[in-house]
Amino acid sequence: MEEGISLFSSLLNNKHFLIVFVHALEQQKDFAVRDRCSLASLLTIALHGKLEYYTSIMKELLVDLIDASAAKNPKLMLRRTESVVEKMLTNWMSICMYSCLRETVGEPFFLLLCAIKQQINKGSIDAITGKARYTLNEEWLLRENIEAKPRNLNVSFQGCGMDSLSVRAMDTDTLTQVKEKILEAFCKNVPYSQWPRAEDVDLEWFASSTQSYILRDLDDTSVVEDGRKKLNTLAHYKIPEGASLAMSLIDKKDNTLGRVKDLDTEKYFHLVLPTDELAEPKKSHRQSHRKKVLPEIYLTRLLSTKGTLQKFLDDLFKAILSIREDKPPLAVKYFFDFLEEQAEKRGISDPDTLHIWKTNRCLPLRFWVNILKNPQFVFDIDKTDHIDACLSVIAQAFIDACSISDLQLGKDSPTNKLLYAKEIPEYRKIVQRYYKQIQDMTPLSEQEMNAHLAEESRKYQNEFNTNVAMAEIYKYAKRYRPQIMAALEANPTARRTQLQHKFEQVVALMEDNIYECYSEA
Repeated sequence: MEEGISLFSSLLNNKHFLIVFVHALEQQKDFAVRDRCSLASLLTIALHGKLEYYTSIMKELLVDLIDASAAKNPKLMLRRTESVVEKMLTNWMSICMYSCLRETVGEPFFLLLCAIKQQINKGSIDAITGKARYTLNEEWLLRENIEAKPRNLNVSFQGCGMDSLSVRAMDTDTLTQVKEKILEAFCKNVPYSQWPRAEDVDLEWFASSTQSYILRDLDDTSVVEDGRKKLNTLAHYKIPEGASLAMSLIDKKDNTLGRVKDLDTEKYFHLVLPTDELAEPKKSHRQSHRKKVLPEIYLTRLLSTKGTLQKFLDDLFKAILSIREDKPPLAVKYFFDFLEEQAEKRGISDPDTLHIWKTNRCLPLRFWVNILKNPQFVFDIDKTDHIDACLSVIAQAFIDACSISDLQLGKDSPTNKLLYAKEIPEYRKIVQRYYKQIQDMTPLSEQEMNAHLAEESRKYQNEFNTNVAMAEIYKYAKRYRPQIMAALEANPTARRTQLQHKFEQVVALMEDNIYECYSEA
């Protein structure tokens, strides 16, 4: 078995074999997009220790892709992630840009996330629909004018090893929302995955020296309106400013209520009795497109939130699109130069095409937008649905900034597009200046880039189980064995170096062992 894995590894480290192998699989109609993404990720893990080799394979496959698409419509190249090499490029960029993300962009991004959360928490948030008074996303705007008054609470948390803290909540908050704010205050320096959950704790209010109450979202005191139970809030319990509360871990969860956001809107509500529109599942809010113009009062609230967050967003975009000490991330310089070289070889001189190549699925859209929309990939935090909705608006602004097509905006355009319309022209200048600065810099030598790639490989050399990745790749080899053999037989170099015979050796060594040895991995 080990001999089979070792021999298969040596085959994958043979450029001729690997190129033929990938092309053979991609030519199969049942080799779906999910399979392509899976294979690319497995190859990234298997070859992570040899990033120089991985990069050379990626470039060869990209040249083949460019040859296939440049003749049709060059601007559409790398538009969609439907090939193995496009996903390999995404992974390569993620590996190579990780240091930049950690050292330069991570802090302003984290501060933006904190600012978004803080701004949302300044007003009412409907615990069931997720809609809030303060947001960047029109679809998640709480349109009813429900004023929320702050309540500063003195909270002790047993077993937390800290004295009591003053925690700011809103009188419209449900008790689960209050618990979440208390947990955040006590656990702010702890990774989110290690926090207790709201359902793991009880919250007790000491109303007097002789009376205390366990506070819950639903209990015998809950109000019923229009046949629906209203979730209890601080205002419902008449919790005063400066009230003393104690939070404690509970041994046994109370599962009678479940998570608030999963409650049936036909039985429960929080701030607003749902109409037919509000009763729709939350995902439909994200997918629906309102045709009616947003009243000015609501637009003012969106603009207010935008104004509060503007400095944090500007700092983030500046960190992404600026070059420190005249040294861009090496991967960006290297790959942009590679694209320019490929365009020159094919007589493509249109600057718009090159801009689109660099933007569509190279750096901004292949890497940064993915990070902007998925902060949980980078930080151990709670990405709520509402934060996700706000980040979608920010990511769209970034996409528009990197685009070169005219923004055709009118009064009927989506508010999420209109919100940053004034800033987009300035952001575009920053993007174009960034691209120009990189273009004007001295090209990297292959030796410089290879030294950098070798260092990146070394940093994370023990992070992955390459043998399991090899075994998973072999499953594709077994599934398409006849097609791979035919492709190897048809390739003169593969035939000359007898790669088909080596592949047959791998199959013979692996066939009866692969699933037994790695089924638990």
